[in-house]
Amino acid sequence: MSSYFTDLAQQYIDGEWRPGTGSWDIIDFNPYDDEKLASITIATVDEVDEAYQAAARAQKKWAETNPYARRAVFERALRLIEEREGEIAEAIIAELGGTRLKAGFELHLAKEFLREAINLSLRPEGRIIPSPVDGKENRVYRVPVGVVGVISPFNFPFLLSIKSVAPALALGNAVVLKPHQNTPIVGGSLVAKIFEDAGLPAGLLNVVITDIAEIGDAFLEHPIPKVISFTGSDKVGRHVATVCAQHFKRSVLELGGNSALVVLDDADLDYAVDAAVFSRYVHQGQVCMAANRVLVDRSVAEEFTEKFVAKVRTLKAGDPRDPETVIGPVINSSQADAISGAVEQALADGATALVRGTRTDNLVEPSVLTDLPANSPLLKQELFGPVALLVTFDGEEEAVRLVNDTPYGLSGAVHTANIERGVAFAKQIDTGMFHVNDGTVHDEPIVPFGGEKQSGIGRLNGDTMLDSFTTTKWISVQHGRSGFPF
Repeated sequence: MSSYFTDLAQQYIDGEWRPGTGSWDIIDFNPYDDEKLASITIATVDEVDEAYQAAARAQKKWAETNPYARRAVFERALRLIEEREGEIAEAIIAELGGTRLKAGFELHLAKEFLREAINLSLRPEGRIIPSPVDGKENRVYRVPVGVVGVISPFNFPFLLSIKSVAPALALGNAVVLKPHQNTPIVGGSLVAKIFEDAGLPAGLLNVVITDIAEIGDAFLEHPIPKVISFTGSDKVGRHVATVCAQHFKRSVLELGGNSALVVLDDADLDYAVDAAVFSRYVHQGQVCMAANRVLVDRSVAEEFTEKFVAKVRTLKAGDPRDPETVIGPVINSSQADAISGAVEQALADGATALVRGTRTDNLVEPSVLTDLPANSPLLKQELFGPVALLVTFDGEEEAVRLVNDTPYGLSGAVHTANIERGVAFAKQIDTGMFHVNDGTVHDEPIVPFGGEKQSGIGRLNGDTMLDSFTTTKWISVQHGRSGFPF
């Protein structure tokens, strides 16, 4: 595993591994023990340009390659991940503080998304559309956009890089990938290594490890990429969307959330507790779909709260390498500071801590807060950490209002003994995804994934990848002679 952090601590441009030429290094730390994993000299604006130029050069031939031949690359990449699964899991644990459970979850999904990319290679289809003009044949071709820029986040870096990179490549595009600075290996160069070893031709996937302090908006503004696929915060996503619009680029934005898990008065409380605890605390709560808020009908609130608190107290926090650990470190000290500060502010505003976790460096133990004032900012924002907010409500109408009272609209869940009651509830929620009698954290390769409001623009997965990473081209053929008015 450690060889990843020595061998892959470089840029990957036009099929070559090479150091960046920037004047400073990104230092890659293990967030649990602060061990220095790698030092990577950053890419400059010139190297971003070189990466995009290489992608543009390679893309035309790739688009003309038989899709069955393209498909074989993804089949080999899948086999490589299966062969190296243990090493990749160790890298996930080391670089982002993911627990063994989380690493397994991420790798399982990454393999599923690669399987879908294999199928996606053969998915584009053309159409023949009727014309009101005699003798005219209207052909509509589905073609690659060309070059796609991908910016991936730190929380599920291996999965969320592959989730955009593999479909974009499968559909005949080339890609330049910029991973998050905290996960440059797992989210960037490791992905490139797998595709290189799988036989992807040079230039089709490039990885630039850099920082906006060095390159500004060069990654977004460059004239070559036609689509930018960004996963991250709504604050940065808003900027990405603005820059893309100014340059007439398409943006696919998978942003933050403030999801709620709702427990109605007829719910199976033990099951709802299990779903809620997982939905809030998986990967320390650093998941865009995590259940920030747990809303419980007042008639069952006392029993639910007692069971919920008891289960949260059993969650072991500590070394993510320990198979028993459920709560590992958050990604960095800034994140730990933000979580601790949010809890302090909530308590100062009148909230009650049913569980008050302590903090040791980047390890933040679980907290459970209740009695938050209705106007608490915490109820409206994304809380990227292991803090659950318990809120009681009186009846479904109030629950719907509370769930929707947020600028986000990504995921959510409702628990009830009556499935159709749950579906009727779900239809009233302004989200891109909602789940009945389950958790809030789900992603499946062929189901449209994305949010409403400030949770993003566009969808990923399945056939929606065609909308994201291809475009249509109308070519008409006039059989015989056309008539003209002059």
